[in-house]
Amino acid sequence: MIERYTRPEMGDIWTDRNRFAIWLEIEILACEARAELGHIPHEDVKHIREKAAFDVDRVLEIEKETHHDVIAFLTNVAEYVGEPSRHIHYGMTSSDVLDTCLAVQLRQAGLLLLGQLKELELVLAKRAREFKHTLCIGRSHGIHAEPVTFGLKLALWREECKRNIERLMHAIDRISYGQISGAVGTFQHLPTFVEKFVCERLDLKPAPISTQVIQRDRHAEFISTLAIVGTMLERIATEIRHLQRTEVLEAEEFFAKGQKGSSAMPHKRNPIISERLCGMARLLRGNTQAALENVALWHERDISHSSVERVICPDSTITLHYMLHKTIPMIEQLLVYPEAMQKNMDVTSGLFWSQTVLLELAKRGVSREDAYTMVQRNAMKTWEDRQPFVERLKTDEELTAILPAEDIDRIVAPEALLTRVDEIFERCGLGDN
Repeated sequence: MIERYTRPEMGDIWTDRNRFAIWLEIEILACEARAELGHIPHEDVKHIREKAAFDVDRVLEIEKETHHDVIAFLTNVAEYVGEPSRHIHYGMTSSDVLDTCLAVQLRQAGLLLLGQLKELELVLAKRAREFKHTLCIGRSHGIHAEPVTFGLKLALWREECKRNIERLMHAIDRISYGQISGAVGTFQHLPTFVEKFVCERLDLKPAPISTQVIQRDRHAEFISTLAIVGTMLERIATEIRHLQRTEVLEAEEFFAKGQKGSSAMPHKRNPIISERLCGMARLLRGNTQAALENVALWHERDISHSSVERVICPDSTITLHYMLHKTIPMIEQLLVYPEAMQKNMDVTSGLFWSQTVLLELAKRGVSREDAYTMVQRNAMKTWEDRQPFVERLKTDEELTAILPAEDIDRIVAPEALLTRVDEIFERCGLGDN
């Protein structure tokens, strides 16, 4: 590879300049491979390596006439190389260049995304430990359930992030395949050594078998993986959006000095990053559908996939890059309000102790059905009048005959809510360190 193009930023990966630079390197490497085999004079290949170049504007100008991007590119390169250019593209087809280049670009993009995901994982781990024992109400169906800790929420996101790191690593490996196999993949005019030589120097592997193209299930898997990562970010963002609602306000996006939330209402502090992430995740899922449609091509190849990929490959990688770029500081700077968490836990007047009491009755010999009836009748009254649930239980003679008031006080101790949090963190690899 040409050194100045080996580690581009995401926006540079999909430029014409980077694409043509990769094309040029593929063509030169193929010539060098043929020289190794004695098919080309070494002095000609040395001349090609020294003189081969391109001008983006000139390539695009030629393409207006040829209506063929690779031919336009080769024509421009020949203008720099001269007579030895007859060796360039020998025995190759356009897709040998296009598909191998696309593999390089997707690998470049994937490695950038992988670095961001690893950074996000570290941020989630740090903040999970920070709020390890910070109690907040858990919700199922949007309704108060039993308490969790805010650290457990973050630890859950971090565990999902770890899985996505593994998925992306696998997807990068799956897409890192090139081909120099000729018009229909039979190597009729080139030995397989050329493909192996080129791919190794581009950090790719040779596709074990191809047609005129590398098969598109590889690309569909890569794009699908990006969408899965996007849904993780959407899930995090959806939770933050809920927690930032005025009547909840357990956490909120950082609001910078001078930031404005509404053109009409000066008091507004809106979860704009989270909302943006949720919208952009939809784009990634839509691109996945297009990538899946690209898998079924006619015979050894048609070009119905290529126009789609010119949109979805840069679009998906740039979109996810931006989403991660926004998510990492959002988590780092997330404002967390333990007092509001405690206030919200108190909203139901202690109803979250219902299962604890139910199980204690069962331990003392009461059938589950009878225990459920006893606890539920008190819970329903608390729902209606908001009288403290634990105090109401103490007035239920049938219940206290089995579970005395002093025993009720013992089992509803707040520290009981944290009994196995440390163990969960250890299982997630988030023990003290």
